[in-house]
Amino acid sequence: MTAVGRGESTKEALLRQRLGRLERRGRTRCTHVGYVGRGVSGPQTSNVLLQSAATEAMSNLDTTRLACQRIYAEPEEAPVPNGSLSLPARLCLLAWDPERSSAAETARVHHLVRAGALTELAQRGLLTDDEGIATPADLDSRTGDAVLDGLLELVRESLPHRWRTWVRLHARVTFDAVREQLVAEGYLRAEKKRVLGVFPSVEYVLARGAAARALREEARRVLRGPQPAGEVSERDAALAALAAAAGLGVPEGTVTGVRAQDRITELARRCASAAPGMRKVVSEVWDAVSDEGARAPASARG
Repeated sequence: MTAVGRGESTKEALLRQRLGRLERRGRTRCTHVGYVGRGVSGPQTSNVLLQSAATEAMSNLDTTRLACQRIYAEPEEAPVPNGSLSLPARLCLLAWDPERSSAAETARVHHLVRAGALTELAQRGLLTDDEGIATPADLDSRTGDAVLDGLLELVRESLPHRWRTWVRLHARVTFDAVREQLVAEGYLRAEKKRVLGVFPSVEYVLARGAAARALREEARRVLRGPQPAGEVSERDAALAALAAAAGLGVPEGTVTGVRAQDRITELARRCASAAPGMRKVVSEVWDAVSDEGARAPASARG
């Protein structure tokens, strides 16, 4: 073999060894590009191997960079779809003030959330009206929602009560369950703290302000129109009517005046059309929440 041939073989062997070391060490894209850019001479096969290795390294680097961007990127404040939330969960979220990131844990909020749960169970046909008594349709049906199923089980195991009574009876239990559900879904955040630096406590704050604002805007739009009440979905009609009755999560101007009251009445009738006997259910539940809202001071509304 000639000297030139021996020289080319040695260079090729050294090139292959260096390429192997680069691949094992996981050099960055810049290292590979710089190495190729220096125009190392050698047999055609060596150039092909270098180009292939550099291309593969650049591809791996791009993939890693994109993965890191997804991991370390700041979370964006964007509306979160709430179409999958139950009616009581939407009402609970509606009660949170996006500007203060908190909600007053008052009996009025608890009753509003319980009213939403009763309404949804009635709309699904799992609770029926028997001469003003909230009555389970059967002993086995489930919704798949832990909050709704928990209330359904409570009604089954308790003495018979009127709808108005169920709006208030153990309402805090339903509120707490819904709040934990919203934490699990990422709408709220539970922050541990200590009262007076000693007693452990948990504060719940709004984690998705954009979602709460979008929900409030939706309720305001339904209350003000111009969409006819008959064209509003039963679900949205129930949300707006109950929120207006409680005076929570909606502008005060949308619930005062003759025109506003007529609109609320139309929406209440709309959500009562879901199942037979719903008119009586909605009437009792709405009246119970409305009475609670009327007793609240004006400064505590909305």
